[in-house]
Amino acid sequence: MSLAIKGPIAAITLVTAMIGAAGPAWAESALVRTQAEFQAALTRLEPGDTLTLADGEWRDFEIVFTGRGAPDRPITLTAQTPGGVSITGRSNLRMAGEHLVVSNLVFRDGWSPTGEVLSYRRSLTERANYSRITSVVIDGFSKPDRAVSDNWVALYGHDNRFDHNQLVGKTNAGATLVVVRDPDQGLVNRHLIDHNFFGRRPVLGSNGGETIRVGTSHASDTDSLTTVSDNWFEHADGEVEIVSNKSGGNVYRGNVFFESQGAMVLRHGDGNLVEGNVFIGNGVVNTGGIRMINRRNTVRDNHMEGLAGSNFGSALTIMYGVPNSPLHRYVQVDGAVIENNTLIDAREMSFGAGFDAERSAAPINSRFANNLIVNTDEHDPIRVQGDMSGIAFDGNVQSPGATSALPGFQTRAVTLEATGGLRLPVGADGVGARRETPIVAREATGVSWYPKAMPRPELDSGTVRAVQPGEDTLVRAVADAQPGDRLALEPGLYVVNQTLMLDRAVSVTGPVGGGAEIQFSRPTLFEIGRGGSLRLSHVTVSGDLAPDVAGAAVIRAGQGAAGYQLIVEDAAFRDLTVNRSFSVFAAGPGTLADRIRLERVSVERATGSVIAAHTETADLGTYNAEVVEVIDSRFSDVTGPVIDLYRGGTDESTFGPRLTLTGSTFERSGRAGDEGGVLMLYGVQRTQAQDNRFIDSGPPRFFRRVGDPVFVWTDNRLEGTPELITNVEPLESAL
Repeated sequence: MSLAIKGPIAAITLVTAMIGAAGPAWAESALVRTQAEFQAALTRLEPGDTLTLADGEWRDFEIVFTGRGAPDRPITLTAQTPGGVSITGRSNLRMAGEHLVVSNLVFRDGWSPTGEVLSYRRSLTERANYSRITSVVIDGFSKPDRAVSDNWVALYGHDNRFDHNQLVGKTNAGATLVVVRDPDQGLVNRHLIDHNFFGRRPVLGSNGGETIRVGTSHASDTDSLTTVSDNWFEHADGEVEIVSNKSGGNVYRGNVFFESQGAMVLRHGDGNLVEGNVFIGNGVVNTGGIRMINRRNTVRDNHMEGLAGSNFGSALTIMYGVPNSPLHRYVQVDGAVIENNTLIDAREMSFGAGFDAERSAAPINSRFANNLIVNTDEHDPIRVQGDMSGIAFDGNVQSPGATSALPGFQTRAVTLEATGGLRLPVGADGVGARRETPIVAREATGVSWYPKAMPRPELDSGTVRAVQPGEDTLVRAVADAQPGDRLALEPGLYVVNQTLMLDRAVSVTGPVGGGAEIQFSRPTLFEIGRGGSLRLSHVTVSGDLAPDVAGAAVIRAGQGAAGYQLIVEDAAFRDLTVNRSFSVFAAGPGTLADRIRLERVSVERATGSVIAAHTETADLGTYNAEVVEVIDSRFSDVTGPVIDLYRGGTDESTFGPRLTLTGSTFERSGRAGDEGGVLMLYGVQRTQAQDNRFIDSGPPRFFRRVGDPVFVWTDNRLEGTPELITNVEPLESAL
């Protein structure tokens, strides 16, 4: 197995021939420069014709492309030059008819006014069949409010192809690509989705962030016969299901999942095949492999390497089901075949995941054979959570030592060699994935004329700009700052009379020796918006001038803030006391931080919280921060919970929030009322609290809401502070 371009797939040759042929030499071609010209030309198109959009920006263009081509003479809509046409503003594309081809367009700098960007239908009754979208780019074409859902691509009808396209940067709810099935259009689709590049999709922080979904639960007991092959998924982190299969008879072959959080999930549907795929985690947190549910599904010849996920997102997960399950829940694993897969340095393989009072049906009539498991650190990744007697284990090899948790494993000395970007086993003949299976190369997916990873300005990646003390000097400096700039404050007092709005990454740093103080006269000093991030270091922030307004905060995440970073280092905050709820940081509704990090921070006298991330109280599984880190910091006389993280609901589609809390001191904090606490951690999925000191404070509280949270509580000292209140048993170390 190596990272080389894969050859033709025999099973999809017929579809490719029907919808991929070029027009003959005598076809007409019309070049149009306006939307009016496009509409006029559309009515004259015949089989074999090409309609060409002139290079340039086409703004607020809702394209409706209809017609009836022929198998050997499709009607084509394309750009004058590949990538030369930018579709911007409130725009989308709908097509209906037969033997249509769309190619070489770019959608960016806007969003769709409807629920889809590219749709293989014009209306409920007008769909596209035997049609193709190829070499199209969708770059960041997301609705501004991340809670408003849409799908970038929706395949309707049957025998359509979506290939060599590039989709990067979806930030709002809704799957990137869906196959939509219903009885009216026919449930058998035979779509081909191949050679696409699915790039960075930030963590959504809720259900509905899949990259691909094939079908839905209500018709999942029928076959779609869709093939998903030779695609590249890179940093596709939206939620726990990267690919969500919800129909039967589908094939997933030759895809590469690179450093993507989540897994390929056989969520609903029977008789699916997952073979010859590569999962490369490189130790990135929450990178998973394949999760199995339902009946007669086969998983074979897959290579999984360096996957750091666990439980539902482990390298290989076999779930418990619900007895007599309705379609929308978890159908018992029955007749599964899992054979000749290679797993190298997997953190966990979960057998019996989800076992609880409802999900009590163990796997049956299944086979787990000739798989190879190698862990170079001698760690045994196999975790058994329920009865596995319904699976026949045979001929599996584990190196360096065989597990004692399951039968059918033997020890064999296996070495690894680097080949084609993978570590392949030596001395493991007859087990594991086939070495000779070629895998699609990154450059063979998407398009060659548009970058696959657009650089996003990071903190401290720009120019250092000196700022002098004074009134509103910092206001002017922030207004002039370019993405990635660092504003270097000279010693002195900085008075700020308006909220500093951040729609780009900006750092504000004082001198290492101290001496820079900021005072502000508005309820908020910094507001992070869409596209913003902030680093704040080596400064003192005082609340002396702030107005007496409830809910004030030094830093606030405002509307549209998603995927941002907030880094505060070597900073001091004092006298945040002019009202009853003055916080250091407050997250607004609908916001999500990639990372909040406080290191060597001190807070003295605050009537609110230090981190207030508790606004997603609709209990839909959403939350305000993916990763929170508080390290070597000191907090005294904070009225509310110092750290308040909330994730409600019973949805299991996300990994966060994740909290690391080490080496910090809490004094006389979190004592407001009988229900108060110095820490309020509700629904947090992973917490590691170690070597902290709590003095004369309210009790720390940790409550499990859903899933199987990891709660590590070690070497924490409580002095004059009530004992930990929790509904889970803390661990002494992480699993």
